[in-house]
Amino acid sequence: MGRLSRCLQLWLLLACGSGAGFASEYHGQIVFGDSPVPGATVTATRGATKIAVVSDQLGLYSFADLPDGAWTIEVEMLCFAPVKQEVTISSTTAAGRWELKLLPLAEIIAKANAPKPAAPALIARADIAKKDDALPDAPRPPDDSAPRPADGLLIQGSSNNAATSQYTLNAAFGNNRTSKSLYTGGVSLVFDNSVFDARPYSLTGLNTPKDQNNHITGGLTFGGPLNIPHLMKKGPSLFLTYQWMRNRNATTQSGLVPTDTQRDAVNAGGVPTAKSLLSFYPLPNLTAGGRYNYQTQTIGNEHQDAVTLRLDRTIGRRDSVYGGFALQSTRTDAANLFGFVDTTDLLGINTTANWSHHYRQFYNVAGFRFSRLRTHVTPQFESRRNVSGAAGISADPAPAGNDQDPLNWGPPTLVFASGIASLSDAQSSRNRNQTDAVSDSVTWTYRRHNLTVGGDLRRQETNIFAQEDPRGTYTFTGAYALAASAAPNGAAPSGADFEDFLLGTPDTSSIAFGNPDKYLRQTVYDAYVADDWRVRSELTLNFGLRYDYGAPVTETKGRLVNLDVSPGFTAVAPVLGSSPAGTLTGQRYPTSLIRPDRLGIEPRIGLSWRPIPASTLVIRAGYGVYDDTSVYTAQATLMAQQAPLSKSVSESYNATTCSITLANGFLQCPTTTADTFAVDPNFRVGYAQTWNLSAQRDLPGALVATASYLGIKGTRGIQEYLPNSYPLGGVNPCPSCPSGFVYRGSNGNSTRESAQLQLRRRLRSGFAASLQYTYSKSIDDDSTLGGQGPVAPGAAVQAQPSAVVAQDWRNLSAERGLSTFDQRHLLNVQLQYTSGMGKGGGTLMSGWRGSLLKEWTVLSQINTGTGLPETPIYLAATPGTGVTGAIRPSLTGASIHNAPVGYHLNSAAYTAPTPGQWGNAGRDSITGPAQFTLTASLQRTFRMRDHLNLDLRVDSTNLLNHVVFTSWNTIVNGTTFGLPASTNAMRSLQTTVRVRY
Repeated sequence: MGRLSRCLQLWLLLACGSGAGFASEYHGQIVFGDSPVPGATVTATRGATKIAVVSDQLGLYSFADLPDGAWTIEVEMLCFAPVKQEVTISSTTAAGRWELKLLPLAEIIAKANAPKPAAPALIARADIAKKDDALPDAPRPPDDSAPRPADGLLIQGSSNNAATSQYTLNAAFGNNRTSKSLYTGGVSLVFDNSVFDARPYSLTGLNTPKDQNNHITGGLTFGGPLNIPHLMKKGPSLFLTYQWMRNRNATTQSGLVPTDTQRDAVNAGGVPTAKSLLSFYPLPNLTAGGRYNYQTQTIGNEHQDAVTLRLDRTIGRRDSVYGGFALQSTRTDAANLFGFVDTTDLLGINTTANWSHHYRQFYNVAGFRFSRLRTHVTPQFESRRNVSGAAGISADPAPAGNDQDPLNWGPPTLVFASGIASLSDAQSSRNRNQTDAVSDSVTWTYRRHNLTVGGDLRRQETNIFAQEDPRGTYTFTGAYALAASAAPNGAAPSGADFEDFLLGTPDTSSIAFGNPDKYLRQTVYDAYVADDWRVRSELTLNFGLRYDYGAPVTETKGRLVNLDVSPGFTAVAPVLGSSPAGTLTGQRYPTSLIRPDRLGIEPRIGLSWRPIPASTLVIRAGYGVYDDTSVYTAQATLMAQQAPLSKSVSESYNATTCSITLANGFLQCPTTTADTFAVDPNFRVGYAQTWNLSAQRDLPGALVATASYLGIKGTRGIQEYLPNSYPLGGVNPCPSCPSGFVYRGSNGNSTRESAQLQLRRRLRSGFAASLQYTYSKSIDDDSTLGGQGPVAPGAAVQAQPSAVVAQDWRNLSAERGLSTFDQRHLLNVQLQYTSGMGKGGGTLMSGWRGSLLKEWTVLSQINTGTGLPETPIYLAATPGTGVTGAIRPSLTGASIHNAPVGYHLNSAAYTAPTPGQWGNAGRDSITGPAQFTLTASLQRTFRMRDHLNLDLRVDSTNLLNHVVFTSWNTIVNGTTFGLPASTNAMRSLQTTVRVRY
């Protein structure tokens, strides 16, 4: 009874509440030349989920409620070649337009004369029209000897309900219904609040109020021919959508703030700057003994309006034009742990125009796309309060000052090794990004070949009006207190970082500001040729060759700065894009300061083979090369904020040569370079080789089994390191050599191999399911691909915090370890039950129960997997630089899992690195918390009249209200080491209502 009562409670929560999730309508038209194609089957597939509809007499089709995300859309029609394409479904997705091509006459005749399967047992009824075989066979005729399902429509199965099917429904049901109107439309409303949501999990144990959230999303859709009496009789087809969203989000945040004792020490003997900045820290509301001692609830708001317009028009018998326009405005405000409220305004437009022309066996599509995104970020103190000036921090142009422009007023960033929350706020920015693109492709169908040739040209503009780090960053690790103590093994005394703050002596400081306006430009080209060759009915080959070239990013006024480096990093000198001549090496650089890499040739091959004609076994294999041409923009942003055009500093405290303080922290010390970032001028574009092999076969009981293998080899990945740096407690091997800058090269490598087993049950008798297990391993020494682990705040490279700087610049192979996305085991389970669509219910229910509970669909998805790798960090400045977060601790031999009560990791497993040596703990050597998610939904369509429908849907996330930690704190010299950083959201429910006509 207890288990039954629990299940009833969950069902009531699912049926009555509201939460988070959204779905969108997706529609389009099927044509052949300039004629609509009725009766074509359109199938949307994502994982084990399949939804099939049929085009009407105008060739139009519509999916009323596809969950947002990537779907594979496939169009099939007897005597025509199938068409398949990946489509990302959202509220702004443009309508699809699909032009079918006739199969060669010989192939049509061969298929028409093909014998029926002799043994019904080999081809189950649910498999007749399945869409997941890569071979382009036409749908097979119905096999009258096979058993029919108990009821007609399987909305996500393999049987269709077209007029030609033996499972044809009455006209009032499904997609086979008729309507007198040429127009379609709908009104939707999604209302979600936290009434039925669970209380958030408290990391501190403090009983805080439940988050009060309110989400309202409304939508309008309208579509049909644009006919205006006396003005336009045969206008284009139009589809218009409008979405309105207003969200209020409450979030519970936890952190460690200075204790009363620490605050009293600062107020009694601290420097004035420390006293002023300490006032922004809230008082602790919990005594935690070194753990999180503060918890609060923050409020954020999000407002969004989006309009999408789609037009398409057929001209004559061979031409058609179609395109769309989308406008989206988003306004958000968000508060952090300190109560600072920052606002972000986004305004984006996206316009497309396409022309298609069909001539005999040739089909040409030309297109143009224009997009523009404006981003405006306003931090809490912009033009309101000069926090740095009031705290006594020197103002620019003083040698040690920060930027005091009213746009950049606010506190500097403070980082503490002990785990005290970092004082920080957003940076002011007014950015505008724009892309213009043209494309063209020609497809030629000749006998068994479908040959496609095409290309694209994109011009990308990134216009930035923002500073990189205008207020500056201070890091306190306890190094100053360590120098005055006799702590063993180089370990700073407890609380030493806050003692340094009290005295106003940071371990490191960094800043970057100057020319705020930057106008970056890049041109990207690609060209491709592909041949889809149907060698035989059981064998299809696909050959392709693609060329990708992304030119290095330039700045319109030549305001990029790189370093001209002599061999062995014995000397460096700045080189500017406006005068790209190296003064040390005598090399001539391009205006981008990076030489172009034009070797982007990418061969690709794939096959689909049915080795046994009488069997459902299908073998698929493929190999391809893929370039990454998107690596230039982030590094160009860093190059645009450097000396001599800007003030860029990254320093480490030294009592004799670099005595930085809170009030005068941004000195240009003689021991470090004025520039903090440099790129290898021969930087190469990285690429990945992928190969895969899979075998799929149908099993009895509407089951499909698939086994697959995927391998990926990454080459020329990004690596970042600190030239002329040395270990803690060591001796500088080259005092006269330049240091203090991050150098980026392209010698990284990575590998990933995975094996996957999937067992899928097609929708039959109302029930569908999928069970998928993946085993994988990924290893790399790449600073960005696999180095996206925990990086200590305040590192020198602020614009790209995902880049991890290598510990030992002379031994980059020591960085090789598990990738941060390496999830060794992953299990995915999807379940779906549909309670019948016929007049009397059917499927697993009949009689009055079927009539009462018919047409309900229940879906659930479970994901569970092992934890992701994390890197242990000993937070200290790398000697000779102002960079923190690159040093790892040494192992003691103690078990990391033998953790104290309340902690998940054992800090005794690590110790400070031995003086003069690098730490021997491996990168990504800690396994993070295991992952688990459970989502579920309940939905039904109520047919109020022939052309009027009401859709009801209830979605739930974390249905069992199970606590899942996201990651651990891994700074070993901090008091929060081994504590969870945050948790996934607890249970939430959402209700969606949509009216369609």
